[in-house]
Amino acid sequence: MTTAKIGGSTGRILVVGGYGSVGATVTSTLDTWFPGRVIPGGRDEARARQSGGVRVDVSDTDDFREVLDGLGDVAVIVLCVEPPDAGAARICLERGIHLVDVGATRRRLDAVAELNDLAVDAGATALLSVGVAPGLTNLLARRAHDAVDGARSLRLTVLLGSGERHGVDAVRWTVEGLAEPATAPPERAALPGFGTRTAHQFPFSDQHTLPHTLGVPDVTTRLCLDSRPLTGMLFALRRAGLLRVARRPGARRMLTGLFRRIHTGGDAFAVRADARNGDRHAAYGLSGRAQSRVSGLVAAYVARELMGGTLPAGVHHIEQLPVLDGLLEWLGSHGVATLRLDRRADSGSGAHGHRKET
Repeated sequence: MTTAKIGGSTGRILVVGGYGSVGATVTSTLDTWFPGRVIPGGRDEARARQSGGVRVDVSDTDDFREVLDGLGDVAVIVLCVEPPDAGAARICLERGIHLVDVGATRRRLDAVAELNDLAVDAGATALLSVGVAPGLTNLLARRAHDAVDGARSLRLTVLLGSGERHGVDAVRWTVEGLAEPATAPPERAALPGFGTRTAHQFPFSDQHTLPHTLGVPDVTTRLCLDSRPLTGMLFALRRAGLLRVARRPGARRMLTGLFRRIHTGGDAFAVRADARNGDRHAAYGLSGRAQSRVSGLVAAYVARELMGGTLPAGVHHIEQLPVLDGLLEWLGSHGVATLRLDRRADSGSGAHGHRKET
C-alpha cells in the first residue's frame, strides 16, 4: 500500500474558511500542535488578513493555484467551506498536497472520491466525511457494525442544537436538505442526554457512503433538533411540500438568511448508530456541545494525523482508516468535557437504552 509522501515535520497547513465557525477551531487547535505553521484563509480578505492569513477563493481555480504557488510549502489543506465542485480537491491532489474535507454534500464528495487514482499517483491522501454528520456518525457506525460481526442494516440518528450559530454553508446545506422529500418514515430513538425523540429521514451523505465502505445494504440517517416544536414545524412543512421552493436559488438564499436568525434551542448535540445483523443489535451513542467546535476538532485531529505522513495515499472516508478510530476517545478527554461515548450490544433487543462505556 502506498503511503503519503508529504508530512512529517515539514510543510504548513492552509485552513480554507479558517476564520469561520468550524475553521476557527481548526486553526487554533492546529496552531497549538504546529506553532507558526497554520495559515487561515478565505474569500473575505479583511477577515483573512486580520486572522494572520491569506485571501483565497477555492471556487476560482486560477486564484487557488496562484495562492498555492505563492505559499509554496503547503503540506495539508483543510477545506472548511463547500466549493462548487471537485476542482479545488483536484488541484491539491495533483500537487501531492494532503486534503481534509469537512464538506457534507454527497454529489461533491462522490466527485472527490473519483480522484483516488490521481491521489495515489501523487502520493497524497484525502480524508472525507470529517465532522459530526458525516464524520462521528461514520465512526460510530463502524463500531456498531463490527460489534454485530457485520451489520445488515444501520440506523443513524442525529440531534442538533437549534440555538447554535452556524456558518452560511452549513445553513444553506440544511435548507437544501429540507427541500428534498423523505425516502423513509420517521422513527423514535433514545439519544444520550435527550431521551427518546422522533427523528426524520434527512439526506446526510453518510447513508450513501456507508453501503460502499462497510458493505451494509440498508443505511438510513434521520435528523431532529433539540427543540421539539421547531422539529415538528420544519418537518410538517416538508411533508406538505412547502419547502420545495428552496430548490430555487432566490428562495434558497431567503430561507438561508431566515434560518440563520432562528436560535430557539441550545448548542448541545447527540448522534447514535444502531446496527443489526439478524437478532444481534448494537447501539453506540455520543453527545456533546457546540457542534461546529466539535467538527473543527475532528478536522484538526485528522489533519494532525496527515502531518505525520503515515496514512495510506488515496481518497478515503474517515471510517476506512482504523488509525482514526481513537478519535472518539480523544474527543472525550481533550477539550470537549461533556462528550460521552455510550454502548449497548445484545441479542433481540429494541432501539432504546444505553449504558455508559468506560
